[in-house]
Amino acid sequence: MQPNRPADPAEAAEVVVSDEALHKAEEFIEAEEGASNKLRGWLHVFVVAVAFGMSVFHLYTAYGIVPTQTLRPVHVGFVLFLCFLVFPVAQRFRHRVMWWDWLAAALSIAIVVYLLQGGDDFTDRNTSPNPWDVAFGLGLILLVMEAMRRTNGWIMPVITSAFIAYALFGPYLPEPWTHKGYELNRLVGVMYMTLEGIYGVAIDVSSSLIILFTIFGAFLQYSGAGKFYIDFSFSAMGGKPTGAGRTVVLASFLLGGPSGSGVATTVTLGAVAYPMLAKVGYEKNAAGGLLAAGGLGAIISPPVLGAAAFLIAEFLKISYLDVLLMAVIPTLLFYLALFIMVEIDARKYGMGNTTFAKVDSVWNLTRKYWFHFLSLVSIVAFMMWGFSPVLSVFWATVVSFITSFLRRDTALLSYDLFTGKGSWVKNLFQSPFVKAMEGGSMGVLNVAATCAGAGIIVGVVTLTGLGLKFSTIVIDYAGGSLLLTAVFTSLVVWIVGLAVPVTASYIICAVIAAPALIKLGVPDFAAHMFIFYYAVLSEVSPPTALSPFAAAAITGGDPYKTTLQCWKYTVPAFLVPFMFVLDPSGLGLLLMGSTKALASANWWMIAEVSITAAIGVAALAAGFQGWAIKRTTRLEQAMFLFAGFALVYPGALADLIGFGLVAVALAMQYFRRDRLQPA
Repeated sequence: MQPNRPADPAEAAEVVVSDEALHKAEEFIEAEEGASNKLRGWLHVFVVAVAFGMSVFHLYTAYGIVPTQTLRPVHVGFVLFLCFLVFPVAQRFRHRVMWWDWLAAALSIAIVVYLLQGGDDFTDRNTSPNPWDVAFGLGLILLVMEAMRRTNGWIMPVITSAFIAYALFGPYLPEPWTHKGYELNRLVGVMYMTLEGIYGVAIDVSSSLIILFTIFGAFLQYSGAGKFYIDFSFSAMGGKPTGAGRTVVLASFLLGGPSGSGVATTVTLGAVAYPMLAKVGYEKNAAGGLLAAGGLGAIISPPVLGAAAFLIAEFLKISYLDVLLMAVIPTLLFYLALFIMVEIDARKYGMGNTTFAKVDSVWNLTRKYWFHFLSLVSIVAFMMWGFSPVLSVFWATVVSFITSFLRRDTALLSYDLFTGKGSWVKNLFQSPFVKAMEGGSMGVLNVAATCAGAGIIVGVVTLTGLGLKFSTIVIDYAGGSLLLTAVFTSLVVWIVGLAVPVTASYIICAVIAAPALIKLGVPDFAAHMFIFYYAVLSEVSPPTALSPFAAAAITGGDPYKTTLQCWKYTVPAFLVPFMFVLDPSGLGLLLMGSTKALASANWWMIAEVSITAAIGVAALAAGFQGWAIKRTTRLEQAMFLFAGFALVYPGALADLIGFGLVAVALAMQYFRRDRLQPA
């Protein structure tokens, strides 16, 4: 589980990632996005055309005016239609579309058409739906469940079914879970005929924000921005003793920020960076753990974060810019922890004599591809200029499209399209632009299906008051202690995350667990950010530890040992969320939750809590690595760990103890006579 220097560095330099390893890693992307069909011929053309049309529709809705009552059902209709054509009912039916797939796809459209034709009368009769309403509503619920199963596996449909059963059989449950119960007609009315169920908050975010960001990410990918970010990081960090680890950290931020996908970032980065990590002496599991940790940063890094970040803005009715603002310091602390870890690795394992040839100079890369940085920051710039998040990502996508033509090798439309060389239709169909439009819609399918299913869960929680019941139970178990309530809440989020992806984990826990923290005086934005960060841990928790498993496929390491290594790299940063729920001063880490609050904030307090958190993260990193200035003794390691936990726990006394222990441990290391030796 530790990096061991290879006997022959020259041999390690020849390490390459095989096609088989990349294929295995791509299987984990499929596990995240669902094992899709590889269609050919007219079926492929048809699916591409539908996906292209879906992207066109949503780009139009970003700039045009489409009523919410139309946008959400049409979005779900597109998602279900493509899900049943792209994802097979079982593995043995892959790469073909069966008659039942066409039937389910057609029914998906019929359900949307029936809803839209009903007009206002349809919504008004949600408390007493007619037989056709119930039939179409039940059909929609079943189709959503099947779409979730095809894209994300059995766990979410089973959990959703349990919530539906809870709504139907409330009177038969023991206290304190009992409630009056709801008939099937009433439940279907809420789920299908209102904006509180399937077409609720989660689908609202999916249809108005998430898909636009996946389109934006696809535009960056197909214009070569991802390759530029990796090359830039390699060039900036190459030739230095800690170049390999630093490169992974910097590249994961640049590459992951616009993508918001942990698995995709891990695979893209790992294919290029693993040979470098092997060269300096990272053992397979340690290299995979670092790559997975870098990928994990993609889900918590501005400007995109993960899909759950958009839901935070919608649940709290705040600007997405405020969510980005709250993520700034925790993101910096996350990458600080990774940087400290790789710095310790370099010294701990004697990596100081290794150098790398640069891909190209930073100046040349920036001079050629500077516009990719413009695409990266344009979203935030548009939001700061007063544009809504929807319009900001729309115009950022336009900027990415236009600037791609500044160089021939990044153009999203082939120059042959304008010169008349070859078939015009073929050139257009095979162009990066069409692939980006297709990829934007395909990339949202698994998340959108999850959001639709999560809408059922949110609808049940709202209808039955389950959230308040659950929060009361948690507080009672904790004896009213905020610390214990926070610990229990983090465990609940983590346990839910063992079974479901980040987005689903956040949605479920936001409605059943956040009220417990809010009841005890934690501001709502801090409670939701706390849950968001622990929901992200589902990405590195078996059996849904897709990022470490993908990294292990690339490095050839053991998936579970790689997961443990990933935890080692990330756990210091994931103790930070306790700081902003246990004490009001910790809200400084979230920059007080909004731009308005920040304007009148105490900047000294923000600086103080940020520095305290940074030192706490550094102490935890030293404790978990067993190395600071030099190898720690058991006493020094225990002191660093205790100091880190003390600094994470807010309060003057805890901070005093933490600072004191760090100072004493460093002094003990400094005055010891043994010299620094590679492990």
